Amino acid sequence: MKATGIVRRIDDLGRVVVPKEIRRTLRLRDGEPMEIFTGREGEIILKKYSPIGELGNFAKDFAQVMAQVTGHLVCISDHDAIIAASGPDQRDYLGKTISVQLEEAIRERTVICAAAQERSFIPVTAEEEKKGFSQIVQPILSAGDAIGAVILITRKENTLLADGDLRLAAVAAGVLGRQMEQ
Repeated sequence: MKATGIVRRIDDLGRVVVPKEIRRTLRLRDGEPMEIFTGREGEIILKKYSPIGELGNFAKDFAQVMAQVTGHLVCISDHDAIIAASGPDQRDYLGKTISVQLEEAIRERTVICAAAQERSFIPVTAEEEKKGFSQIVQPILSAGDAIGAVILITRKENTLLADGDLRLAAVAAGVLGRQMEQ
């Protein structure tokens, strides 16, 4: 655990204010759900709640099957990070923080199907430049909320993702969204 040197008091309603600097660093927004855990030594641990994170193994299996069928890199993200990845260069993505552009596409429910030279092509992770020759981003909706995205990427030269890939990503996002509702 990393000490911040910031001390806060509990108010008469049992509330504690998370300092603005920490909220900004962790990309916490007003109204965002948090999980609360207790540690062995009396710590209280707050963690951003990721509804799609609960589907970790299912999302991993789903990404593996999609990557085998398509031959493309398949990533599944929540609002913050890539929670499942399978296919070529999966290690470059798994567990990485998503880019601000991808976070905005999820929040705005924007479907992206673009080649690298197009303006709508976005970086997937926060630390990458635009990689790949073609990408599809399909937001995952559950109970009306955008909770993540299914991302297909091809790095094969002169290979563009097609309409069939877009439909497959839409089906995958629909299945994952429905799985969350159960």
